[in-house]
Amino acid sequence: MKIDAHQHFWRLDRGDYGWLTPQMGPIFRDFAPEHLAPLLAQLGIDGTILVQAAPTIAETEYLLSLAERHSFIKGVVGWVDFESKGAPQEITRLAKNPALVGLRPMIQDIPDPNWMLRPDLTPAFEMMIAEDLTFDALTLPRHLKALQQLLLRHPNLRTIIDHGSKPQIAEQATGEWFDDMAELAETTDASCKLSGLVTEAGKNWSVEDLRPYVEHLIATFGPDRLIWGSDWPVCTLAATYQDWHSATQTLLSAMTQPEVDAIFGLNAVTAYRLDC
Repeated sequence: MKIDAHQHFWRLDRGDYGWLTPQMGPIFRDFAPEHLAPLLAQLGIDGTILVQAAPTIAETEYLLSLAERHSFIKGVVGWVDFESKGAPQEITRLAKNPALVGLRPMIQDIPDPNWMLRPDLTPAFEMMIAEDLTFDALTLPRHLKALQQLLLRHPNLRTIIDHGSKPQIAEQATGEWFDDMAELAETTDASCKLSGLVTEAGKNWSVEDLRPYVEHLIATFGPDRLIWGSDWPVCTLAATYQDWHSATQTLLSAMTQPEVDAIFGLNAVTAYRLDC
């Protein structure tokens, strides 16, 4: 089973994508299942995890409706207002849909780097555990210390760090990201997505630009806790779907075939409790 564990669809007329403006250039348009399906077929990818791109319940329900109509969508990572007193009840309601496999607050857009540690969010995290949902951590490097605290507080919260927590590859950043990701990997059970890295590297990226970051993730999380995703169509700001897929294969070329197979699919099946 080969899985793209991170992709998006959106329809501009829905109007709740605050970040998606004309300044985003080529991705400021609709992206639908019929646009992705040929790419999946070309690369032999069996299914995807469809991830929210807007902080609304309407977005979650829209994605769940797509999952009902397109069998290649194996699971949906949605959104709930964790700050709402009704968040636990909303999580329980949405979890009745078997296509919902996780939730993702858009932490990268929240000014307070310690937002996730607020006591009033605890009921939402506890309900995610109770409903056996996966927490997609959309974080930046500045959030990693708080994320570690959160996961130590909730050791049963199954967690996947999106996009390697977006290291500043274009700036060739070193130091804290490397240390904090190593500490997180050592002290928690979190998994990490190999996704979004070409976007962080910029339009003139090369495989060698990515290599130090990918090798660090391999060394710290290991082949059992890394999960491949395309971040399509956001990735097309820097690379085609095929280019990122090929680059990942090159970056993983020193690994065994079973390890590569795990990263390209089996780990996603486990982390999202997929019924494939």
